[in-house]
Amino acid sequence: MAEAHQAVGFQFTVRPDGVDLKLSQEVIKNIYLSGLTAWKKRAIQFKNGVLAGVYPASPSSWLIVVIFMMSSLYTPVDPSLGMIDAMKESLLHQGCGFLLDYMSAQSRAVLSAILFATGLWLFLIYLLRYSLKALLSYHGWIFESHGKMSTSTKVWLSLVKMFSGRRPLLYSFQASLPRLPVPSVDDTIQGYLESVRPLLDKQQYNQMEILAQDFKDSKAARLQRFLILKSWWATNYVSDWWEEYIYLRGRSPIMVNSNFYIMDLLYMTPTHRQAARAGNVVHAMLQYRRKLERGEHAPLRALGTVPMCSTQMERMFNTTRIPGIETDIVQHLTDRKHLVVYHKGRFFQVWLYTGGRHLLPSELETQFQRILNDPSEPQPGELKLAALTAGSRVPWARARIRHFSHGVNKVSLDAIESAAFFLALDDEPQGYDTGTFNSLDSYAKSLLHGKCYDRWFDKSFTLISYPNGKMGINAEHSWADAPIVGHMWEYVLATDCFHLGYTEEGHCKGDVNKGLPHPTRLQWQIPKECQDAIESSYLSAKKIAEDVDFHGRLFTEFGKGLIKKCRTSPDAFIQLALQLAQFRDQGVFCLTYESSMTRMFRDGRTETVRSCTNEAVAFVRAMEDCGATVLLALFRRAADKHQNMYRLAMTGSGIDRHLFCLYIVSKYLDIDSPFLKKVLSEPWKLSTSQTPQQQLNLVDINKFPKYVSGGGGFGPVADDGYGVSYIIVGENLITFHISCKFSCPDTDSSRFGENIHKAMLDIQGLFRPENDRNGAEIQAKAVPMENGNGKKHI
Repeated sequence: MAEAHQAVGFQFTVRPDGVDLKLSQEVIKNIYLSGLTAWKKRAIQFKNGVLAGVYPASPSSWLIVVIFMMSSLYTPVDPSLGMIDAMKESLLHQGCGFLLDYMSAQSRAVLSAILFATGLWLFLIYLLRYSLKALLSYHGWIFESHGKMSTSTKVWLSLVKMFSGRRPLLYSFQASLPRLPVPSVDDTIQGYLESVRPLLDKQQYNQMEILAQDFKDSKAARLQRFLILKSWWATNYVSDWWEEYIYLRGRSPIMVNSNFYIMDLLYMTPTHRQAARAGNVVHAMLQYRRKLERGEHAPLRALGTVPMCSTQMERMFNTTRIPGIETDIVQHLTDRKHLVVYHKGRFFQVWLYTGGRHLLPSELETQFQRILNDPSEPQPGELKLAALTAGSRVPWARARIRHFSHGVNKVSLDAIESAAFFLALDDEPQGYDTGTFNSLDSYAKSLLHGKCYDRWFDKSFTLISYPNGKMGINAEHSWADAPIVGHMWEYVLATDCFHLGYTEEGHCKGDVNKGLPHPTRLQWQIPKECQDAIESSYLSAKKIAEDVDFHGRLFTEFGKGLIKKCRTSPDAFIQLALQLAQFRDQGVFCLTYESSMTRMFRDGRTETVRSCTNEAVAFVRAMEDCGATVLLALFRRAADKHQNMYRLAMTGSGIDRHLFCLYIVSKYLDIDSPFLKKVLSEPWKLSTSQTPQQQLNLVDINKFPKYVSGGGGFGPVADDGYGVSYIIVGENLITFHISCKFSCPDTDSSRFGENIHKAMLDIQGLFRPENDRNGAEIQAKAVPMENGNGKKHI
């Protein structure tokens, strides 16, 4: 440990005249400070737990209620309506013997007043919570156009603010969030049939209608009853099954197929010293973790008022996905004090605390520089060890049981899996460079899969540091969605650039502590059989990585600012551009996935928006017909449809999670449903996502336009389809991250990027004044609500 940075903290020698005991004062001092810090941390966590537990009331409000009720003892008015007197009599006739012996009538009256006041206080807390929960169950506000708030919504917002209390902590609203409602079977089936209508010919659609009707008439009611029962019992009827069956039970590699990445600042590199940048970023992450553990982050709130669920943030640090033969598990630990670093095939353990405090950025820089300067070679089998996490899950689970469940290998693996997170110090520079062709493509592929053995893909996230000072993140997906990691990353970048800073030479600020213990090499004894398993996993992962065709594109012709002037949601605008690009690229329409968040509900994660609608298809076909004269009207109709579907998904009225859960219930009950099998087997050939930006608003990007992130992306979901992540950055920039597979002859990420670029420009051209009867409306400020928050990919 960092606290025990001498080889021996105490020594003793047995002599004929007794035992000579020698203690290291410095070690004892560090142990004392570490213990003191731990107790302070527990006290703060306890205090914040109490504050969140009684929210929206406060502990001081209990004292106010008690004083009020006790003062009523000396007034002719009894606000308790005789209950205090009844409690006093109960204490007299039914109390314990010692109470009768030592309590006077006045003491019994005071005790009765305190007990009644406490009960009244708890009742008021629950009344406030359930009142707030009832208010938060109203979602009519989300269907109103921005800037056109109705009187009822204004009243509703005022009531929400009134019941929300002051200075809420991160988890203050959890008990007040409504549960995700279960949609009706009729609405879900109707929505599904409407979504597939533009994708099927008449005969196929009629067959699907027959399947749907048969399901509704025969099996749906029974499955729905069980689902409603679960929704009453569980905090969320979807999330636990979603995590288990979509993520943890998957046996294919999670690298590329599940994990996602997030990029560093596009245009700025605060320092070009790798160790210094890593030192600042790791220190900023430790600050974020400390606030997270204490629950001191402010909860995210839509409109600055409507709270979002914070459950996913709990497992951000100290978390690892553990492989199993049939299913994985997510292991989350508390109070982890070390970090594991990978560099040139070696694993190092770095302690993050000394003397009961976090290591300072300058101290972390020293530790990381020591690793970079270490000339030692990897041990046999160590170089590609992490490839086990990149390959299929079953071979990794078997290798873990056979070779890592005892001895030195278990100790080293435990160090990795119990670490706060994983840091990879790469030896090849990456990052966006305007002078280098396809630099964004190379940067994204490095973050997504690297060399297939230099990321620990099972950790909640791997922080990646490059020798030119650039950074990035590869995140495991089962524990949380992209906006959660993005929230942390925004905090870290802002803290790194605007609070911690660097010296003129590019080093971390602060004195250098050369007395810190050196990072410790993890030791391995990897037999030939295990090395063969590592190589096999590496080769399968390498095949997946080499098949990823990636293209990153910065769209700078216009951005959110101009789109808003067209009185259109930027998200709907981009989704329709993607539909147009898809049709031009493939000549057909396809099932399209767009992810929406459901975090306005307790334990909410995501819902699907099926973007390829009848209205979108009509608009795209009209765009390809040079003789069309109603393009703008068709566009607005398609955009409005998309916006409405997105809002329905956000408010619990989506169709895909409901169908997914009905299917899970059918498997539990051993009920065969051809309709559900058909629905769940349909491929998403176009999977899209918007990564949210400016969740925290810590940096004014209008004042500092170069301090913007490139966002993030993910691998292709279908073998013959595209994955597209887009990020609306400020008013004048949109970034696209496009992925597909080289093995598919019909897809090309660069070509699709060109099609998106042209589609964006073609749609924007519709809003020229000569194409709009009312050209003045282009300059109007009113715009439907933008749907940027909380979206991620499946």
